[in-house]
Amino acid sequence: MDLWKILLATAMWVKGCTHSFITEEADIARQTTTDWMSFCREVCVCMLVNESVTLGGPGKIVEIDESKFGKRKFNKGKMVEGAWVFGGVERYSNKCFMTVGNRIEQVKTLLSVLKEWVIPGSTVMSDCWKSYDCLSEEGFVHLTVNHSLTFKDPDTGAHTN
Repeated sequence: MDLWKILLATAMWVKGCTHSFITEEADIARQTTTDWMSFCREVCVCMLVNESVTLGGPGKIVEIDESKFGKRKFNKGKMVEGAWVFGGVERYSNKCFMTVGNRIEQVKTLLSVLKEWVIPGSTVMSDCWKSYDCLSEEGFVHLTVNHSLTFKDPDTGAHTN
């Protein structure tokens, strides 16, 4: 692929253009667009993992969440392949951390990961995953939002968006 097409496709990907728009405007094959977008996402993940910094402190708010990144078997049903990603963002500074592992490891090491990346005394906002229940006992101010009911807790204002 020519350098100008690489730069054009990358710029359009950063701006959030659709796959089909990038394919058409950069005049490249659909599979090439798919491969390039995947590469760009991998670069972003590597940067987030490698550039993670310690977050929070008294009076600071850190939003945490976990998610599985992968693909569905035969493009249907539940996702079965992929990696669990756990991360956090400090509000107003946009500092962040990200760690990749499997969910069983994360349940066992969630507290050690938080202690590594989030300063005690921080206000931590999360969803209602049971593994987060211990945070208040470990020196964090813990606020939750139940996403099955609302995106923002009406009482505390907690949200993880």
